Amino acid sequence: MPSQPITTLEIRNRKAKGEKLVMCTAYDATFASILDASGVDLLLVGDSLGMVIQGHDTTIPVTLDHMIYHTAAVARGAKNAHIVGDMPFMSYKISSEEALKAATRLMQEGRAHAVKLEGGKEMADTVRRIVSAGIPVMGHIGLTPQSVHAMGGFKVQGRDSEAARAIIEDALALQDAGCYSIVLEGIPAPLAQEITNTLEIPTIGIGAGVGCDGQVLVCYDLLGMSQDFKPKFLKQYENLYDRIHAATSEYVKEVREGIFPGEEHSFKAKKLRVVSDAQAKNEGKMYSTIG
Repeated sequence: MPSQPITTLEIRNRKAKGEKLVMCTAYDATFASILDASGVDLLLVGDSLGMVIQGHDTTIPVTLDHMIYHTAAVARGAKNAHIVGDMPFMSYKISSEEALKAATRLMQEGRAHAVKLEGGKEMADTVRRIVSAGIPVMGHIGLTPQSVHAMGGFKVQGRDSEAARAIIEDALALQDAGCYSIVLEGIPAPLAQEITNTLEIPTIGIGAGVGCDGQVLVCYDLLGMSQDFKPKFLKQYENLYDRIHAATSEYVKEVREGIFPGEEHSFKAKKLRVVSDAQAKNEGKMYSTIG
């Protein structure tokens, strides 16, 4: 029988069993296939694609159509992983009904298994509306990239008692609204641990310490595909920038020196007779013949 994707129920059960969840971003079928085969539990098609794929400084320019396109690509490449489609900037904040329409498109056209949205208790009614329609919702609190301008930059959140208490209240409100899991981004590790211990649903951290129920990283970041992006929370498991640069430089060199393609990369024929257009017409043939 074909394998089945990981469900929201299994994700919630992992917390009860004390089993860590592994989430990674993916934006295309090729990466999705590799990450899926590596045992990643959840693939997040993040609006971070605006930065790592499209080259923007923030995630704000990403549209719903962009997200649907990339989510569908990931869905074609993955077999086992649970696929979460990010709801982009302003696709869910105008009204609960507009949010439901956007979430529906991510599920139907993008073939996501769930959607993710940013925000705390102010988004509870929207989460409740989407969940009531049968669409699983993953929350996202702490450092929320779509609010980067309001936050004054990509800064750690919840450092003082008042801010920490507000984030805890956000987490509880999202759980009560029906979220099946919550991303905790850019908050102090002790705060993330307290939230994780308080909630019944799993927490997935990025820049939130080891105490979360799972972790998420951007695939391009963990593979070291950028020379410049090296924040404190990131561990690079490979240096693909240098390896890709070296391989491509070798390709450039061999093409320019006439080394590639070699004989082993070229096709052969037993006998090749090239005829002119006039000859081909006279012989009733339209193309060169191989015999």
